[in-house]
Amino acid sequence: MDPESKKLLEENLRLSQENNVILLKLKRSMQVRRFVSIIYWTLIVGSAVGAYYFIQPYIDQMVNIYGGAKDDLENFNQLFQNLKN
Repeated sequence: MDPESKKLLEENLRLSQENNVILLKLKRSMQVRRFVSIIYWTLIVGSAVGAYYFIQPYIDQMVNIYGGAKDDLENFNQLFQNLKN
């Protein structure tokens, strides 16, 4: 093998090893990013569910108040219609 070919092969080997190192770092970075993303979205969804669980009694109370006010207004409207007749 002539020296020129040997030098080219060695350079090619060095570049291939360097590329392999870079690709392994990219793969590890992608895996870490995926893991962090999963944790991030789990926290967001979990906090939304937790907030709803915490606020649900207040929402139910407001719905009951609205329903009661609606019934009172309907009763007042019926009373007003009865007084008109």
